[in-house]
Amino acid sequence: MHAETRQQWREWLLAHHETASSVWLVSWKKVTGRPAVSYDDAVSEALAVGWVDSKPRKLDEERTMLYFSPRKPGSAWSRPNKLRAEQLRRSGAMTEAGERVVARAVASGAWTLLDQVEDLIVPEDLDAALTRNPPARENWDRFPPSVRRGILEWIIQARRPATRQARVEETAQQAALNQCANQWRPPRG
Repeated sequence: MHAETRQQWREWLLAHHETASSVWLVSWKKVTGRPAVSYDDAVSEALAVGWVDSKPRKLDEERTMLYFSPRKPGSAWSRPNKLRAEQLRRSGAMTEAGERVVARAVASGAWTLLDQVEDLIVPEDLDAALTRNPPARENWDRFPPSVRRGILEWIIQARRPATRQARVEETAQQAALNQCANQWRPPRG
């Protein structure tokens, strides 16, 4: 779907949010000088109908695309998206569908799941694992906030206790080596 204005994007979402399973929003790159929906506007309009974005991709030299789909039950809400949702509510732009998704997130705990992560609060189990190995603690404290946040989110979103414990241990072991757990590395060879 190609939209050049926020209004075009909103109209598409209002017409299709209940029937479409997903969509790629295609936009012109800034260097083209052509009209395009900004990232913030695109995400805000999606949130208004209960949808969420994923990672952007390059389509060609002049265009990018961003994947959108209905938000899954239980998916965590980032602080920026919560702020956008609150602004949509204040301005009256939030739809009933969006309100239902927010209410479901509040009821399930997904609305606040990432609050401590975004404040970089280390959970007790990870704190204990880092404390058992002083170099791990020292290195962890020196990791950039964005890296710590990513690792904390990875740990907090483990579905099973055994998975969480394995992630905590991996994080402490890697930190002792001054390496960050859960980081993408290109394949060897």
